[in-house]
Amino acid sequence: MALHRDMSLVRRLAVTSILAIFLSSAVRPAHAQAAGSTGAKPIGTIKTISGSSIVLASDAGPVFNITVEDGAKVLRIEPGAKDLKTASPITLQDLLAGDRILVLGKISDDGHSVDATTVIAMKKADVASKQEHDRQEWQRHAVGGLVSAVDPGSGTLTISLQSFAGPKSVAIQVSKETIVRRYAPDSVRFDDARLSSVADIKPGDQVRARGTRSADGTELAADEIVSGTFQNIAGVVSAVDASTNTLTVSDLISKKPVTVKITPESQLRKLPPPMAQLMAMRLKGGAANPAGGPGGAPPATAQSPNGGPGGAGPRGGGDLQQMLSRVPPASISDVQKGDAVMIVSTEGTVSGSATVITLVAGVEPILQASPNGGQAMILPPWSLDAPAGDAAQ
Repeated sequence: MALHRDMSLVRRLAVTSILAIFLSSAVRPAHAQAAGSTGAKPIGTIKTISGSSIVLASDAGPVFNITVEDGAKVLRIEPGAKDLKTASPITLQDLLAGDRILVLGKISDDGHSVDATTVIAMKKADVASKQEHDRQEWQRHAVGGLVSAVDPGSGTLTISLQSFAGPKSVAIQVSKETIVRRYAPDSVRFDDARLSSVADIKPGDQVRARGTRSADGTELAADEIVSGTFQNIAGVVSAVDASTNTLTVSDLISKKPVTVKITPESQLRKLPPPMAQLMAMRLKGGAANPAGGPGGAPPATAQSPNGGPGGAGPRGGGDLQQMLSRVPPASISDVQKGDAVMIVSTEGTVSGSATVITLVAGVEPILQASPNGGQAMILPPWSLDAPAGDAAQ
């Protein structure tokens, strides 16, 4: 999927770990610091390196010319390190283009050059290895669903997740070590997610969490959480405007027309009829008392590779995310007026339409199998630039 687009969650966390060593001063744009001051801490990726000269593309935007002084310290740390206790000395010649570095030194008067006294590096290969490890962790140890209750005092979130085996509640325990992030109101990029807290999460939000699950699958001690407020739309396309990349859908849930915008980051799928029929059959058989009905828990979609804790594994039905991962991408030209679609989009803003995160067309059998407008099979929003990874095969 799009986990590897832009700066992924894993890369962000690796950078965050080293930034924690230097606190907020490390994330301030270096050009905002006093010219000629010591203590400049630009961080970014090496574009080129020749001898003692480095061209650094900083995360803050500016490009810096780094001159590594004679006798400067060059240290290598592993992604995820929280201090320099395990750092090991390396030579300047060990650095390569693509490596991540944080530079300590004196910034020039023009704000574009730094005389480096210390260079702290994360090797490109190490970051890639950490990416793959964390991707696997998100696949194996994550759950996701709709928030039904929040208790900030105890740091507990209760979510309802839905697989083809039916709904299930999971209590997510949040500690002071848990990394909590939240999507921006009208962005489909995880890069735009900000550090957040349990207090920002409310019932009806969608949450995805990774951590250690209890034996019975009813609790999860979270290492990381990402949350957001999203729209779930299920209905029939009433208009397609390819010139503006917008769709208008007669939503079965809200009973109102909804206009959504498709961007290059949006993911579109069109189900082959046999797959749509299979999903509809599993929905009928796995959720005889669909969520959202009288007394039912809020619906959501389980997203762990094995269908979520206690859910059916791939051989027993799996979940919608797994099946969608096998469907080739589509485009707006594949969506026609009169098509039945299921959409998860951003919350939207007052000044503009919501942005499509995931759209699935060809879902007529699924909507027919779910008379409540598809609420028993809400799409997961995590397939785009988020930590879900590809579904297990």
